[in-house]
Amino acid sequence: MAFTLRNVEATAAYCNGMSKSALILLAPEGAEESEVIIPGDVLTRGDIQVVYASLEGKCPKTGMMKPVKCAKGAEIMPSAAFDDVKDKKYDIVIIPGGPGSSKLAENSCVGSLLKDQFKSGGLIGAICAGPTVLLSHGIMVDEVTGHYTVKDKLVEGGYKFSEDRVVVSGKVITSQGPGTAFEFALKIVEIMQGAEKAESLKKPLCFKN
Repeated sequence: MAFTLRNVEATAAYCNGMSKSALILLAPEGAEESEVIIPGDVLTRGDIQVVYASLEGKCPKTGMMKPVKCAKGAEIMPSAAFDDVKDKKYDIVIIPGGPGSSKLAENSCVGSLLKDQFKSGGLIGAICAGPTVLLSHGIMVDEVTGHYTVKDKLVEGGYKFSEDRVVVSGKVITSQGPGTAFEFALKIVEIMQGAEKAESLKKPLCFKN
C-alpha cells in the first residue's frame, strides 16, 4: 500500500487561496500511517496547505524524494525534503507518533525548528509518541496527553499528563494516538480556521462527536 503526497497539492492550495500552512514531519521510517494521513487530509479539507517533509531527503542520483516506510508497512512519498523547508515559516508544525518519532527526537535540526516555532508563538501539534519529541527538544508546556506507553516518560520529564483525548496547552496541541487522529485534526482546524469551519467538516467525514 502506497500513498503519494506530491508538491502539486501545495501548488493547488495556493491557487485556491489557502493562506494557512502546516508542516508534517516524517522520519525516514516508522511514522504511524494514520497520524500522518488523517491530519493531512482533514487539514486540507479545512483549507490549510499541508507539506509532508521527510528527513530522508532526495535521492542523490535522481533528485527525487525517497518513499517513507511507515510503521505498519504503508509507504508515503513525501512532498518535500526537510532540508528544503526547515527555514520556512509554517502556522503549525505537526509531529506524528510511531517508532520513527525517536529519529525526530534525536535530530538537532528538528529541535531547532521546533524551538523557533515555539518561541515565535507558532502552533505545534504532536500525537501518540510525538510529545516525547517535544520533551527531547525542551518544548515545555503545562499539560500534554499522548499514547499511554509514553505517559511515564512524559511525567518524569516534567509534564502534567492528561487522560483527555486532545489537549490544548498554550500553542501546543497533543493527542493520544491513531484512534484520536480525527479529533486531533479537527481541533487544529478549529484553532486555525474557526469552530464553524471545523464543524462543517464533520458531516462529509461521517464524524460524530
